[in-house]
Amino acid sequence: MKRMREAVLAALVLCLASAAALVGLPSASAAALTQVTNFGTNPTNLNMYLYVPDRVAAQPALLVLTHYCGGSAGAIFNGNGRDYVTAADRYGYIIVIPEVTRTEKCFDVSTSAALRRDGGGDSTGVMAMVAWVRQRYNVDPARIVVSGFSSGAMMTNVLAAQYPDVFAAGSAFSGVPAGCFATTNGSLWNSQCSGGQLIKTAQQWGDQARAMFSGYTGRRPRMQLWHGTTDTTLHYNNFGEEIKQWTNLHGLSQTPAFTDQPQSNWTRTRYGTTSTQATIEGISISGVGHQLPMSGQLAYAISFLGLDGGGTSSPSPSPSPSPSPSGGTSGALKGVASGRCLDVSGASQANGATIQLWDCNGQANQRWTTTSAGELRVYGGKCLDVNGGGTADGSAVIIWDCNGQNNQKWRLNSDGTITALGANKCLDVSNYGTANGSRIHIWACHGGTNQKWTRA
Repeated sequence: MKRMREAVLAALVLCLASAAALVGLPSASAAALTQVTNFGTNPTNLNMYLYVPDRVAAQPALLVLTHYCGGSAGAIFNGNGRDYVTAADRYGYIIVIPEVTRTEKCFDVSTSAALRRDGGGDSTGVMAMVAWVRQRYNVDPARIVVSGFSSGAMMTNVLAAQYPDVFAAGSAFSGVPAGCFATTNGSLWNSQCSGGQLIKTAQQWGDQARAMFSGYTGRRPRMQLWHGTTDTTLHYNNFGEEIKQWTNLHGLSQTPAFTDQPQSNWTRTRYGTTSTQATIEGISISGVGHQLPMSGQLAYAISFLGLDGGGTSSPSPSPSPSPSPSGGTSGALKGVASGRCLDVSGASQANGATIQLWDCNGQANQRWTTTSAGELRVYGGKCLDVNGGGTADGSAVIIWDCNGQNNQKWRLNSDGTITALGANKCLDVSNYGTANGSRIHIWACHGGTNQKWTRA
């Protein structure tokens, strides 16, 4: 009975997708969706399709667009993903569309191989596609994003969980939490999850996602989550479970910081930061089933993902890193209580590298430059960053590509404290630590010596 139900659903979706593909008119542009072969590691035999607009930006964003069950690259390109293509022509970003070749035409978000980083599942092939594009185009590493619909939304959550160091943001239409569809019998369908009966705590969902990239402690992607309240294919309960998972991964409360109604039957909630590019954004559509995205909705996703050139970076080329940007004073920052210096752990230059105390040694990973923009730069092009734009006590401090957002703005005060302007809290050594490796985060300013710093 279950197989029959799945077959009927798949056939219905395939018919709708085929109809969408037929009505899509060819663009006047010479740019076209093109299949790429021999793109790298491809354990599940995915097809790779690439769209590069005629006028690609000097440093373009990259969108990975994942299709629904029964879908194809052509169907999503010409159908309900078409607004992403139109926007790519306008803003100059590149689109990669992975296409499933197995019979169900659904992404594998269920098997053990699929649910771990570099595990040999579909996500492994998708990341080979991303690497292929990055090797050939000057992609902005701070604007690699992912979006998908239904099965593709499930894959969006899985990719964001497994590769948080690659994806800056995701937008999932009618999905489920990462790991919700896990099975142990090789099946790609989990009826308990699809029926909205798999309910967990936020911590449990967060831990399930963290297990997909064990040991990672860096920044997590911003996430936009969409769901219709009458969805019977992937029950609406999954929307709340996704919110639990991503707020936990970002260390945020499940209580929204912002709520509004952009349209009469929409309820939009934001968690963490509350701008257009919020840390987490949930959009619930009343009276709508498993038919997202609907007309006009991708415009909201395009803005959230930063594909319109706003927010984290611009389509134009980034300026070359400068060792001493305008207004800069450069040197180590020594903790008053510890006598040790603010240090990038392991001298890493990767986005998401954590900040700690360490014996002052004069190396580049302890050399911080203030700028007229309020940044604290290291290695020239990386900035001291409050992870995920967090504002809560204990929000981690990391490094990330400088992008001008408020979570990278700092003020060095005359009393020796350093204020994170986006959160209005102080740079703080966790638990008053003084030993090498003591963690750095933000905390409500209290004037203690674990919040005071001097130039060394």
